Amino acid sequence: MTLAALALCFAWPQTTTPSRVLLSWSDDPATTATVSWRTDAATAESVGQIALASPDPRLGKDAQSVVAASQTVELDTGSKASYHRVTFTGLKPETLYAYRVGEQNEWSEWFQFKTAAQGFKPFQFVYFGDAQNNLKSMWSRAIRQAHRDAPYAAFMLHAGDLVDKPDSDKEWGEWFYAGGWLHAQIPVVATPGNHEYGRGPEGRALTRMWRPQFSYPKNGLPGLEDTVYSIDFQGVRIVSLNSNERQEEQAPWLEKTLSTNPQLWTIVTFHHPVYSTAVGRDNPLIRRVWQPILQKHKVDLVLQGHDHTYGRKNVPTGANVRDPKSGTVYVVSVSGPKMYRISPEALKEMTRVGEYTQLYQVIKVDRSKLRFEARTTSGELYDGFELTKGRDGSNTLREINPEVPARLEPTPATGRKDD
Repeated sequence: MTLAALALCFAWPQTTTPSRVLLSWSDDPATTATVSWRTDAATAESVGQIALASPDPRLGKDAQSVVAASQTVELDTGSKASYHRVTFTGLKPETLYAYRVGEQNEWSEWFQFKTAAQGFKPFQFVYFGDAQNNLKSMWSRAIRQAHRDAPYAAFMLHAGDLVDKPDSDKEWGEWFYAGGWLHAQIPVVATPGNHEYGRGPEGRALTRMWRPQFSYPKNGLPGLEDTVYSIDFQGVRIVSLNSNERQEEQAPWLEKTLSTNPQLWTIVTFHHPVYSTAVGRDNPLIRRVWQPILQKHKVDLVLQGHDHTYGRKNVPTGANVRDPKSGTVYVVSVSGPKMYRISPEALKEMTRVGEYTQLYQVIKVDRSKLRFEARTTSGELYDGFELTKGRDGSNTLREINPEVPARLEPTPATGRKDD
């Protein structure tokens, strides 16, 4: 083993103590919760314990134990780690729980989370565009500032490219380090980007690190489990599509998922934008196979990444122009430090754009209103709007004045095509 490879092995060492603890949903958010974590490869078995949260430090005496499903994953360093997962079931809606994971004397700390309400209840969540690069040093400030602005976020949504190199244990270690305990207490909703894909035995394939870490409802397209799925949360249907592969096959599933949607609001996320914002970018396949369905079913909000810029465009049904009677609102954003240039087309067509600005978005959902705020890592309001839903299901859009002018580089776009 070379010195470089040896150094990688110890960059994020695996121990018997659980690390990379992540909370998500693979079933009903009101009555279940799923947790994943990792240990060293020698720890073949692990357990999750859950109890009603209480100020009494003896809460563990009433905890229920669930044996984890465990698997060994070979890392890019040449070493191995054990990944574990439990789903806690039979939980009470709108109830605060405490849990920990581990075994014998090697436990995580106790984490707390609250189950969802059954039916509608106002909430807020945070949306991130690509994190991807310099995760420990620079993306960390995005997720930490987001927590300052939305400390009671119901979940955090990631629109792909969480890391740069799909199988890099070092980069995944930095992603977990940047968010720390937030990943264990605020559920993570994630969709994969192109940088979650690498070369597999049969060609391009989803990173082997995805499914051990992220678990979502198995209600999507077979073969695309944990990347194509829907979650109903307190009056909102959240839909994740995989824009990296089998896009045409996902269209009938999307049509069915939206046509049987009983929720008040609909939010769809995927990585490659319907309307690109960066120079040299375009995704005509996505527009052809998915956008007609999104428009037909009056999807309220589409959250995307990939273009490492900021852009917002609302598209009323049957039109491609700005209109206060809003149709679907398409947003592209970036939370990490890797930046591209805005295209001339986006400058003309988008309501609000931005370059070289790390952002996060706080989205607040009420019964008849949805408020969207894009904020910089300095906490400034960069973009904002409010949707008011009418009785016919259509929305009226009201602009919220930003606190800062549009951030655009003074030099003209170069015409380059970034990867």
